[in-house]
Amino acid sequence: MSELGQQRHRARERALEILYESTMKDRPASVVLYELALEPDAYAVELLRSAEAATAQAEDLITRYSDSWPLERIAVVDRLIMTLAIGEMLMADAPPRAVILDEAVQLAKDFSTDGSGSFVNGLLSSIADELLEE
Repeated sequence: MSELGQQRHRARERALEILYESTMKDRPASVVLYELALEPDAYAVELLRSAEAATAQAEDLITRYSDSWPLERIAVVDRLIMTLAIGEMLMADAPPRAVILDEAVQLAKDFSTDGSGSFVNGLLSSIADELLEE
């Protein structure tokens, strides 16, 4: 992996940690970000802002593609990973779709359950197809 790839991977991990903290504290990610003693990498901040702006759209897409699986039954980390990835896909200068999907699957494997990687991959692949059509 290139140096830029490694930096962005760490930025995605940090963004996921902050999103998780904001969810557990029931506070906006922007507030949690503001309260940090040390601001994370600029790409992590960009990911957080994009994910926060896309949360409603992401939750709608996840609900529609999860085959009647209620959003509240989806593991929090899986939902946050998908929200982060959807936000990244919607960024003006988004990386290639394959990179975003691969990173989301890796985050799911690293931070969630054994079956999360394939679950996240399946849902995000369908969602990405719809987003590309728009």
